[in-house]
Formats: sequence, structure tokens, C-alpha cells
Amino acid sequence: MEFSVNEQNHLNNLSKSRTNAISLETELSESLYTNMKDFVLKNPRWDQYQLINSAIATFLVQNGCGDNAVTEIYLNQLFNT
Repeated sequence: MEFSVNEQNHLNNLSKSRTNAISLETELSESLYTNMKDFVLKNPRWDQYQLINSAIATFLVQNGCGDNAVTEIYLNQLFNT
């Protein structure tokens, strides 16, 4: 499944430059991909990078991660800052 040109332009406009970031490539189920894409397109305050960071930070914090940087990402997304 691919983004349309309009969807890709929207996603590109939402992307912000990030420091201390790495590139991650993974396979997703079609259902996860479709719902992630739909969410990002319907929520202008989010982009695919924030969504993935939020999901990973939430998982890690809920499973005992005590790293301050991870906790900060988790709390920032929790309070939409």
C-alpha cells in the first residue's frame, strides 16, 4: 500500500527535522499501516514519526523502562506538548 501524492505531501509537510534520530525500517501489517496513515492524515498535530515514537515510548514505560529520555517522550505525548 502506498501514500497518494497528496497524502505524501501532507506527511512531508508535517515532518520536522530531528536531532539524535536514527532511521528505522520495519514491516507492518496492512491493518497497522492503514490505521497509522489514516490517523496521521486526520490529526494535523501528529506525523508518522511522532506516532511511532509515542507508541514505542508508551510500550517501554509501561513495561518498566526507567530511562529519563524515554519518560520525557512519554510524558510529552501524554500531555500533547
